Amino acid sequence: MNINLRHIRALHAIRTHGTFARAAQEMGVVPSALTETIRQFETEAGGPLFDRSQRPPAPTALALTFLQETAPLIEGLDRALLRLRTGGDAAQGLLTIGCTPSAISGLVAPVLGQMRRSHPGLRLRVHDDIAEHLARGVVEGDLDIAVAGRALHSDDLRQTEILRDPFGLACPVGHRLAERESAGLDEIDPAEVIVLDPGTGTQHLLATCQAVPAALRNGAIEAHSTVAQLCMVRAGLGVALLPRNALMVFGDPSLRFVRLHDLDLWRVLYLLAPVRRRLSAPARALVDALMAAAGRMVR
Repeated sequence: MNINLRHIRALHAIRTHGTFARAAQEMGVVPSALTETIRQFETEAGGPLFDRSQRPPAPTALALTFLQETAPLIEGLDRALLRLRTGGDAAQGLLTIGCTPSAISGLVAPVLGQMRRSHPGLRLRVHDDIAEHLARGVVEGDLDIAVAGRALHSDDLRQTEILRDPFGLACPVGHRLAERESAGLDEIDPAEVIVLDPGTGTQHLLATCQAVPAALRNGAIEAHSTVAQLCMVRAGLGVALLPRNALMVFGDPSLRFVRLHDLDLWRVLYLLAPVRRRLSAPARALVDALMAAAGRMVR
């Protein structure tokens, strides 16, 4: 079959980013070129890979099987490329990464573990904070790169979308909504809501979303960080409106994520990199590995 790595990468990119347009942007091609790549792939596969009657197009059973079977191959290739990219001056030295707390467990930590296994002499320093502080650290050179929500615009900062996930309700096991597949905003008791510091990107998204009732934007309890917020949810002090991947901070089975069927709000994480400063070899390798890992995460 006349199928190459470009076709496989394209299929994985569309599954990851949700739409042809976003996948094309991340791959650095125009949407029409990506559409033609998939058309060629479908011709060779002998059947459709996407159900175009849905918006956005959904992968068919044929595509899902292929994605599942090729995921380990893509992951192995990415590991080999990482070792290749970090074979020289990346084997030693210090790599400083900024990160929003909710991206550490599911995305950043596994990639850093991969780098440590390949190059045990590489020292790592992880700094967690809100997006604006992390962006400033990247611009000023205190951080090599960062993964965070979108920061204010800066000519010295490149912000590339890396991951997105929907908002929903975080609640403890035993809560009246915990076993529901989905719920409505009007079913949430405002007296139970634990909110975040207004300076956080998550709280800013909620505060500016007109679909979220005012009573749910101002809780009786305010937490400075997602970690503190989830600790209180786990302790039974209340519930929280959070992005889905935020619950991966703990990976705790005593916490539940409930979809909100009347809230179409998404948190987007960006890879923050300097524009005028050249990245070191380990930082360049980390960028590649993070983008590849994000592409494998189910949103």
